[in-house]
Amino acid sequence: MIDKLSRGQKIFSYVMLFLLALTILFPIYFMITVSLKTPKDIYRTPSLLPTNLTLINYSQLIDTGDFLVSIRNSLFVAGASTFVSVIFSSMAAFSLVRLRYLYRNWIGRLILFTYLTPSALLFIPLSVIIARLQLGNTLHGLIFVYLTFAAPLSTWLLMGYFKNIPVDLEEQARVDGATRLQSFVMILLPISAPAIIAVSVFTFTAAWNELLFGVIFITSPELRTVPVAISYLITGDVFRWGLIMAASVLAALPVMILYFLAQRFMVTGLAAGATKG
Repeated sequence: MIDKLSRGQKIFSYVMLFLLALTILFPIYFMITVSLKTPKDIYRTPSLLPTNLTLINYSQLIDTGDFLVSIRNSLFVAGASTFVSVIFSSMAAFSLVRLRYLYRNWIGRLILFTYLTPSALLFIPLSVIIARLQLGNTLHGLIFVYLTFAAPLSTWLLMGYFKNIPVDLEEQARVDGATRLQSFVMILLPISAPAIIAVSVFTFTAAWNELLFGVIFITSPELRTVPVAISYLITGDVFRWGLIMAASVLAALPVMILYFLAQRFMVTGLAAGATKG
């Protein structure tokens, strides 16, 4: 009876996993299939099976060069905001976890509330700040804006990981003559490498997919990021689905490659950060 029950549970688990995989992979399959069709085939012969495949949508995006410029802009903005965010967030998380000072717990909660604040409520004060700093319609200004959600996210995630690292390792380094900064750089950061990589991937993905701030703070076509460039493929009530899906496939490739390269660190970092010390 137990064997039959376990066999039934296995079958049920496999069926549920198959349905989950189908639910996740079908939109990706549909996106790739539509990107390989001409507009005539998309509207005249709607089919889930690939027919009359063509690379004309990809060639149109690449030949003009505008979308490749948008990919370059997104790589620069997302990469720079991730780099700056992880540096400051690691120091902030170390301070909130290891140091003892007044209102330390409230500051940590305030950082979380800052991340949870809707972006639509921030773009007006951010617009004023960016205008006064004379960073409007620049990629550097967009990096500054992206730090408003990247830094709180990185800090909160790293706090959960740092709490699980024994303090004894740093205290031993202090006994050997290391300063607090040296123990942070030479002991804590190398141990936290999986968590830092996982946080960097999350931060990069959030910055790569951001649309609202990109639309508001960037007006020049040559400075558009990938999500903004994709939104401009919709002209009026005309949806050029072939180009949109081809652009979506190209936009997803860098993030997919990043997750593939960092998947081992992602699992290690998230599992360790979810464990209570």
